[in-house]
Amino acid sequence: MTRTSLRSKMAIISLTAAMALALPARADQKLFVVDLASDPASLDPQVQWDPDSYAVYRNIFDNLVTRDASGKIVGQVASAWHYKSPTEIVFTIRSGIHFQDGSALTPEDVVYSVKRITNPAFKSPQLSQFDQITGAEVSGPNEVTLSTKTPYPVLLAQLVKLSIVPKAYVEKLGDTAFNQAPMGSGPYRLVSRTRGVKMVLAANEGYWRGKPPFPAVEMHPVPQESTRIADVRTGKADITRILSTDDADALHTDSQVKVLWTPTERVTMLTLNALTGPMQDVRVREAAAMAIDRKTLVEALLRGYAKPVNEPLTPASVGFDPNIADYGYNPDRARALLKEAGVTPQTKFEFLTSPVFDQRVVQALQQMLGDVGINAKIVTVDIATYLKLRQASPQEAGDVSYFRWSCGCQDADGTLFPLFHSSSQWAKYKNADVDAALSAARATLEPQQRLAEYAKALELIHKDVAVVPLFQDVVMFAARKQVQFQPTADESFFLFPMRWKP
Repeated sequence: MTRTSLRSKMAIISLTAAMALALPARADQKLFVVDLASDPASLDPQVQWDPDSYAVYRNIFDNLVTRDASGKIVGQVASAWHYKSPTEIVFTIRSGIHFQDGSALTPEDVVYSVKRITNPAFKSPQLSQFDQITGAEVSGPNEVTLSTKTPYPVLLAQLVKLSIVPKAYVEKLGDTAFNQAPMGSGPYRLVSRTRGVKMVLAANEGYWRGKPPFPAVEMHPVPQESTRIADVRTGKADITRILSTDDADALHTDSQVKVLWTPTERVTMLTLNALTGPMQDVRVREAAAMAIDRKTLVEALLRGYAKPVNEPLTPASVGFDPNIADYGYNPDRARALLKEAGVTPQTKFEFLTSPVFDQRVVQALQQMLGDVGINAKIVTVDIATYLKLRQASPQEAGDVSYFRWSCGCQDADGTLFPLFHSSSQWAKYKNADVDAALSAARATLEPQQRLAEYAKALELIHKDVAVVPLFQDVVMFAARKQVQFQPTADESFFLFPMRWKP
C-alpha cells in the first residue's frame, strides 16, 4: 500500500485504534516522514542548534568535518588536514562539491563560513564553540588555513558542527532571508516551509556522496508526544524522537514499531541563576541541590534508561571526572539552609521550561523544590523563546531552568566553557578561578594538563553549586520496523545513512 493510498483511506474512513495498529506497512518509500517535537527555531546552521533545528538543517548542509558511525572524526568538505604549527591547521578542501543551485563549493565559502560564525556582530549562540579561531584564509588552490589564539585541542571536535554556507547566496539574500530559504551542499534541499505545519525536502540528486535514500522527506512539527507516537504506529510518520520512557516501554508490544535508543553526551540539569534573584545566595542553591531525589527520578520516571551524574558532563565526554561527589538528597538540611538564607513561602522563584521537555520530570522537580520551601512557579514558553531567554540577561533568564545540553563535540570544553565561563551569553554564574581553569584547558595540547584543569573547574562549579546535575540523557526514537537507523552519542539525525528495509 502506498503512502498516498493510505492517507486517502485514513481521510475518509473512521478507524478504531486496534484497526489502525493492524494496517499493513507501506510498500514504497518515495516519501519519508519525520515528526519533530517542535517547529525549528532556525534553519540557518550558524544560529540556533536545538535538536529540531539541527535535525532539519544538518541534512541541508555539509560540515567541514563530521563523525562516522563509530564516533571517529572524519572529513566531509575537508578531505584531509594537518597542523602547520600548534596554532595553525591546514585543510584540504574537497573538489567536486556543489551547492544545490549548481554553484561550486570553494575554499572561499569555507573561509566565509568560519568568519561569519566567529564574527561577534553576528551574535551566533554557537560563538563560544568557535571563538578560539582568530583567522581563516585561502592558502592554496584547494586549501584553507585556520589560526587559533593558542593551541586548541578541541578544534576538530568543534568543527564537526561547522556547516559550510554559500558566500554569494548569503550575501545576496542577507541573514534573515537566508534563514527562511537556506541552501547548502547536503543530501537534501529545502523545497518549502509552512511554519508550524511542515517542511518539505527533496533529494539532492547531484549529491557528491551518492544518491540520498529517500526521494522526498517531510518534517512535521507535532508538539504532543502521544500524537507523534500515534503517527508512527499508524504509518502516518516513519520516525519520531520521544522522551517518555513509559512510551518507549509501551511500544515494545507493537510488532510494527521499534524503539531505537542510546546513551548520549547530553546532560539534563537544573541551571541556577547565580547572578540575580534569590539564587545569588549559595545556601539557596545548595538547598535546591539537596531537595532533588535523583534516584526516584531515574528509577520511577525514567525507568533506568538515564543514569545519574554528579557534574554537568557525562562519561561520553573527554574531561568527565568520576570523583565529583553527589550533593545527596537531604530535604531537612535544605529547609534549614533556606531558613538561614531568609527564604519564606512568599519568596518567588521563576522556573523556566518548555513543552519540548519531559513534563513529568519538570513537575516532579517543581514538587521536590516546593517540598523544602522553594516556591518555584513554572513559566512555559516555546523552545525558540526559551533559548532566547536562556541566552539573555540574568534578569530575563529565570531563577531556575530545566536544561538539557549537548555540545555535539563530546569534550568538556563544549559544555563547561559556554555554560560556566563568564564571557558566555549562556552563563548565569561568575567565578574568576573557573574562568582561568577553563581558559587554561583550552590553551594546552597536553591531555593530562587539560584533565587537571577541567577537574579544578568541576570542583569549583560543584562547590559553588552553579548547577544541579540530574542525569545522563538518552536519545530515543520510535520508528517503523523497516527503518534502519543507529542513534549515536552526539544525537546526530542524518537521513543519508538511513535505509528502508521491507
